[in-house]
Amino acid sequence: MRMVDLIEKKRDGRELTTEEIQFVVKGFTTGDIPDYQMSAFAMAIYFKGMTEQERADLTMAMVDSGDVIDLSAIEGVKVDKHSTGGVGDTTTLVLAPLVAAVGVPVAKMSGRGLGHTGGTIDKLESIAGFDVEIDKQTFINLVNKNKVAVVGQTGNLTPADKKLYALRDVTATVNSIPLIASSIMSKKIAAGADAIVLDVKTGAGAFMKSLDDAKELAQAMVNIGNNVGRNTMAVISDMSQPLGYAIGNALEVKEAIDTLKGEGPKDLEELCLTLGSYMVLLAEKASSLQEARQKLEEVIQNGQALETFKIFLSSQGGDGSVVDDPTKLPQANYVIEVEAKQDGYVSEIVADSIGTAAMWLGAGRATKESEIDLAVGLVLRKKIGEYVKAGEPLVTIHSNTEDVAKVKEKIYKSITLTSEKVDAPPLVYDTIPN
Repeated sequence: MRMVDLIEKKRDGRELTTEEIQFVVKGFTTGDIPDYQMSAFAMAIYFKGMTEQERADLTMAMVDSGDVIDLSAIEGVKVDKHSTGGVGDTTTLVLAPLVAAVGVPVAKMSGRGLGHTGGTIDKLESIAGFDVEIDKQTFINLVNKNKVAVVGQTGNLTPADKKLYALRDVTATVNSIPLIASSIMSKKIAAGADAIVLDVKTGAGAFMKSLDDAKELAQAMVNIGNNVGRNTMAVISDMSQPLGYAIGNALEVKEAIDTLKGEGPKDLEELCLTLGSYMVLLAEKASSLQEARQKLEEVIQNGQALETFKIFLSSQGGDGSVVDDPTKLPQANYVIEVEAKQDGYVSEIVADSIGTAAMWLGAGRATKESEIDLAVGLVLRKKIGEYVKAGEPLVTIHSNTEDVAKVKEKIYKSITLTSEKVDAPPLVYDTIPN
């Protein structure tokens, strides 16, 4: 088998066999296939696409390139949730204790964030003492005992994907549905999930800006999951404006606590109930979506979801008392209001632009070496469709520096007011399968 022949085959739009895809992935991972040939191969995929079988084969070849986490010692159906990312996306912090409270095992491997705010791990490290560097046996024991634990990602999960992504990033082949879908799904499958719920974002703050592209990606990932024996479904949700109100690590933890009390932003609560219902259904803890949702609403109302969050934090060395007293979370030195310059309805909040403003404060990483300031960030005071009077707060800045002129300017450029009443965008556009 020669790589040049396989590049030619894919360039001409012909289907590769399972063995041929395995040959490519293995050879590239070991270094036997050079970057320039893999670049040509990725570009051929970019233009010619892949069949469903090829996508499944590519996914599993990347899974097999490194460690595969065995979660069989955890009782029950392990359901993982993956979001394609956004601004103020606090769903994991809410969902993990919420679905665990109804008996669904949540064995979550999460990473750190690069971009607007930290990842789930960074956010959890806002809580004093919280430890994600736990060994596998402790991780399994905690999930069996409490139904929930979160651990940092292992260094050798899907090394083929890491290597291929780095190459795609510099060869203009990132925006390929087969390559995006197999990249995401390889990590979820290697992490040991039995079933997967995908939250595919669309809008200004999402990777997939258009609804059609988001649907195409969601369908591709659902097909891959089901083709390799993982029960998979997707929700396509809005990211034209940030989810919830908080953008920033400790601020998002506080918002998650509020949501678990039933006092959080309505859009965040609704999305968590939607995603959580599918997780409960796939975990076979309910016979219908309606029953699953009722169970989730009940554990919010009776306090079990909040108590599960407290137990989860304490079990991994964190200060569980922050649940009762969120002022123990890191606090910024300066709280500065950004006031509306005119009366009007909020017609647009450009999510990725607002996220950049939060990153400038230190809430996220511009590079892998950047240090995150866990206390800082933004809290939206108005969302799309809401009315604001001149002089009323639009956004609250939490900063550790007093000079926030540049951040204020970015916020004003990111939020549009209009005299005409505007409807809020839909929260959920579609589910796959319906």
